[in-house]
Amino acid sequence: MSSTEASQHDHEAEPAAPDGGHGGAGHGDAHYVRIWALLVALLVVSVVGPMLGHVLVTLLTAFGIALVKAYLVARHFMHLGIERRWVGWMLLAMVAFVGLFFAGTAPDVMKHEGYNWRNEAAEREVKRALEAAHGAGSSSQRGAAH
Repeated sequence: MSSTEASQHDHEAEPAAPDGGHGGAGHGDAHYVRIWALLVALLVVSVVGPMLGHVLVTLLTAFGIALVKAYLVARHFMHLGIERRWVGWMLLAMVAFVGLFFAGTAPDVMKHEGYNWRNEAAEREVKRALEAAHGAGSSSQRGAAH
């Protein structure tokens, strides 16, 4: 029997942990229901917040609450506290790579032109929207003049 087969055999022979494999965290179903209810409440706030029309409230509800929800999910559902240390470092590295990707692509994607390219569709849409806004403004001015 190889060492891999032996370790699999030993693992299969172990009885199921009484804590459900959660490392003795002692969390019952009520704990997870409370976290879920908090996540649902934060979802409602993040949907209703932008409807108020204030830029600061929109940014706080969109990004601030998203960070809080991500933390709650990582902390309470992913069980990172009981994983090996390298798992947390790997998660941090993946988030860093996402940030690096955004930093590398955002300067080009968020503009209408860059090195050797032009976003003609965005330029046409901006021109169309400005003409529509100007047309709506001039019609209201004509109505006020009469």
